[in-house]
Amino acid sequence: MTLQVSQNVPRRRLLLRIGLLLGLTAGALFAGGPALWMLINSFKPNTEIFAYPPTFIPETFTLDAYVKILTDPGKVRFFINSYVVAGGVVLLTLFAGIMAGFALSRFDFPFKRSLNAVIISIQAVPPITLLIPYFGLVVWLRLYDTLWALVFTYMVATIPYAILMMTGYFNTIPRELDEAVEIDGGGSFRALWQVLVPVARPGIVSVGAYTFMVAWNEYLFALTLTQNRANRTVPVGIQLLMGEHSFEWSEMMAMSVLGSIPVLILFLLFQRQFVSGMTAGAVKS
Repeated sequence: MTLQVSQNVPRRRLLLRIGLLLGLTAGALFAGGPALWMLINSFKPNTEIFAYPPTFIPETFTLDAYVKILTDPGKVRFFINSYVVAGGVVLLTLFAGIMAGFALSRFDFPFKRSLNAVIISIQAVPPITLLIPYFGLVVWLRLYDTLWALVFTYMVATIPYAILMMTGYFNTIPRELDEAVEIDGGGSFRALWQVLVPVARPGIVSVGAYTFMVAWNEYLFALTLTQNRANRTVPVGIQLLMGEHSFEWSEMMAMSVLGSIPVLILFLLFQRQFVSGMTAGAVKS
């Protein structure tokens, strides 16, 4: 009886591993299938995209869609705008998040808990409910149809997250580091930028990566707060390829692939720091 049970245990483990592998494979195909289909269609002419039955391997392999995008100054402008907006949001959000997170982590001041509650409550508000107020405010500030309108709008969504993450990460760093700087004659500002910021690099990377993805992929506010084609970003640029009488599907797929590359590279380069920063920032000491 004991021998039969011991023989069944490895068999159950093997079946469990096979089931787990099949489940992970199915999940990977479900998640990566649309991206793979997008990549394949970007190398097809428009006529082959609508062929039936559909072809998995392109019968006519062409780079015409990529050439049309990369040689069109107007379409290249979409990418430049996205880089400018996302880069500006990342820099300003990181600065505000680091300063505010340091203050909330290291200092006690009146209404500190109330301020934390306000920051958390802002995160809970659906962005679409703020679209009309943002539009009115941007018009009143005379920033409508400018890249600055997008930068400031995205910062409202990213700064609360940055503050919460950086506060949590700074809480995991021993206060003895601050005290060592004070003993050497340095102040809080020096302790922050010369000691804490280098130590908090994983948290900063995770916040920067998240902020970049939010600003790079956002569509609704970019569509509403800009009007001139020269101020459009990549998500809106993809939508503009949908003409009144025809859709440039191959170009849409190619621009989607090119628009996915920066986020993919960012995650691959900083994957380890991104994961460690997310987990460390979630710990409260």
